[in-house]
Amino acid sequence: MKSFKYLAFAGAMMAGGAATAQEQFITIGTGGQTGVYFVVGQSICRLVNRGTADHNLKCTAPSTGGSIANINAIKAGDMDMGVAQSDWQFHAYNGSAKFEEDGKFENLRAVFSVHGEPFTVIARADAGIKTFDDLKGKRVNVGNPGSGQLATMQVVLDAKGWSMDDFALASELKPAEQAAALGDNKVDAIVYTVGHPNGSIQEAVSTTEANMVTVDGEAIEGLIANNPFYAAATIPGGMYEGSPDDTSTFGVKATFVTSADVDDDVVYQVVKAVFDNFDRFKRLHPAFENLTEEEMISGGLSAPLHDGAAKYYREKGWIE
Repeated sequence: MKSFKYLAFAGAMMAGGAATAQEQFITIGTGGQTGVYFVVGQSICRLVNRGTADHNLKCTAPSTGGSIANINAIKAGDMDMGVAQSDWQFHAYNGSAKFEEDGKFENLRAVFSVHGEPFTVIARADAGIKTFDDLKGKRVNVGNPGSGQLATMQVVLDAKGWSMDDFALASELKPAEQAAALGDNKVDAIVYTVGHPNGSIQEAVSTTEANMVTVDGEAIEGLIANNPFYAAATIPGGMYEGSPDDTSTFGVKATFVTSADVDDDVVYQVVKAVFDNFDRFKRLHPAFENLTEEEMISGGLSAPLHDGAAKYYREKGWIE
């Protein structure tokens, strides 16, 4: 496959002998280093690499621009797998929204879903922002190009009949930069589609007084009713300093995707590494604590299952 990179064991070659095996390198697209996507990719790779001696797969999970960047990289053959919001998995496979111009990515394949991701807005306490409508005329970090958070923000704006011009400033900082911008009073609010608890948000509330912002109302109810990949979501009160009460919003799921062009056995081994070590996987981030196998192989998946993943799930008796 053009997306696979092979490397013979250098030591054996330098010694004049033939390498007994080849390490097959696979690359997983993630997101910003402060986000849960990065942890997802790193966690999967950690489990895969524990079994390299058995399957010869070597996994890396670099930081990327996020959902849309990952899907485009998989389509181009530059990455083998990646993490993406469930809504952008849907749109990529169906050739809708931001993927309308490029057409359907019919070779996109689902592997499993991971944690839920509420659309999260957090604002400086001195900005007087309690609901999404209060963002009008404010300085807001809307997310970096290629990220699911920016794309979802645009969906919300469209549903409300707003544009980026309704903000005094619509900055496009990466997740790793936005907490500092909030603390330095360079923006009044930041948005993040992310699993909780999240380190970047913890950083934001520890450096400045801030509060979670409610995202609800008729426009949001319409999004949930008309799109199967959205659902109402609640960020528990007390999770972050400054927000003692539950915060209502909506959200998606993080999903793990690949291409039909990726070898069945490669995907099978990646899935096996995760689910054969499921308890270990769940301990790698608090957002994974409540995951279940049943939900992971069904929730938020709108592209067909990859054959390698389906093989493992059939062996376990999880699907027919």
